[in-house]
Amino acid sequence: MNDKPYDIKHRCYQFSKEIVLFISSSKYERIYFSIFDQLLRSATSIGANIVEAKAGSSQKDFRNFYTIALKSANETKYWLCLVRDTVLIEEKDQINKLINEADELSKIIASIIISLKSNLS
Repeated sequence: MNDKPYDIKHRCYQFSKEIVLFISSSKYERIYFSIFDQLLRSATSIGANIVEAKAGSSQKDFRNFYTIALKSANETKYWLCLVRDTVLIEEKDQINKLINEADELSKIIASIIISLKSNLS
């Protein structure tokens, strides 16, 4: 994740890919399946909603999809922190980088939403 794309859509895609690769390389017990499933769903939802926003038929649609993407980014941070604090994962540096990226994506998406709201005023 060192070469972060400037385009939010591509950056979210890269993040989704990193999450998929992280989960696929993690060894965990059955008790953690639902946590990793939720992590996968929320993380991949960020980019999917950004892509949907681009196809939105109105400014309101666009803003709504970005709002959903923001909620997914915040949810992803929650699941990543839960994994970090409960699952015996050897890749602590990797998970901290993923948490940081989810946080950065949240901030970027939130600023886009704020900008959209001020443009509508």
